[in-house]
Amino acid sequence: MLSRRTLVRTGVAASVAGVAAVAGLESGVIPGRARVHDVLGLTGPDGVVPDVPAGPVESGSFESFGRRTAVGYSVIYPHGYSDTAALPVVLVLHGRGGDHTSAVNDLGIDRYLTAAVQAGTAPFALATVDGGRDTYWHRRADGHDPGYMLNQELLPLLADRGLRTQRYGVLGWSMGGYGALLFAALDYWQRMVRPERKAVAVGALSPALWRRFEDSAPGAFDGVEDFELSSVFGRRSGFRDVAVRIDCGRDDPFAEAAGELRTELRAQGGTQLGAHTPGYWRRMLPDQLRFLGAKLSA
Repeated sequence: MLSRRTLVRTGVAASVAGVAAVAGLESGVIPGRARVHDVLGLTGPDGVVPDVPAGPVESGSFESFGRRTAVGYSVIYPHGYSDTAALPVVLVLHGRGGDHTSAVNDLGIDRYLTAAVQAGTAPFALATVDGGRDTYWHRRADGHDPGYMLNQELLPLLADRGLRTQRYGVLGWSMGGYGALLFAALDYWQRMVRPERKAVAVGALSPALWRRFEDSAPGAFDGVEDFELSSVFGRRSGFRDVAVRIDCGRDDPFAEAAGELRTELRAQGGTQLGAHTPGYWRRMLPDQLRFLGAKLSA
């Protein structure tokens, strides 16, 4: 039979071990925090697609020199506006494994757009496009160049449709969040060539950011040199005159790097309850769309 002193010592040791385990879990020393927080309901509620009508969605495809293949695209309008409305536009960049349909099918962005406009945000359209399942939206060694496709092919196509592309926005999540930031930063140099068209705002949800090539996802970059040339850190001049919002869940593996970039760029946004999930991205879409709409109409 255990003595009272032994029981007390055992209880104290268990308590200390429990506190140490919790501290290790919360600090990230012990992996699995996101999973534990999800089970305990500490990652926040999933966003719910608004119960409002979707507006027109016009889809098509074009042969892309930049992508070396035919790519699909969709133009999404808020409810109450025709598919010929001369609205400003936000380019929407999908995450890894996605395509131009992901924004509607996975996030319900068409209804979020209607809800934002109904709540008072100045109307604008969204344009989604196939950027490649794992290109990470930058020029690759095999010749694929999603950035060229966006700048030299998609934007002119949207202008031909009657959309206002002189001042446009960019929005993306995960791989697309990184791509949106990089495209906006590189657009600074394009403005010197085409001063009549420029990105004025970029919104990034859980952008896939790494500080070291060794930590990056397999296949995201062609090597160390590609990683360094394609970094969005240290590019403050590229974001000159561009409003930036970066949101990332605290249990997201990219939260630390996203916070560092937010500080570097003095960007809006923040770190909220959440993980790297569509539920978190849906929850943050209203804030992102309101931000982009306000900047486009400023």
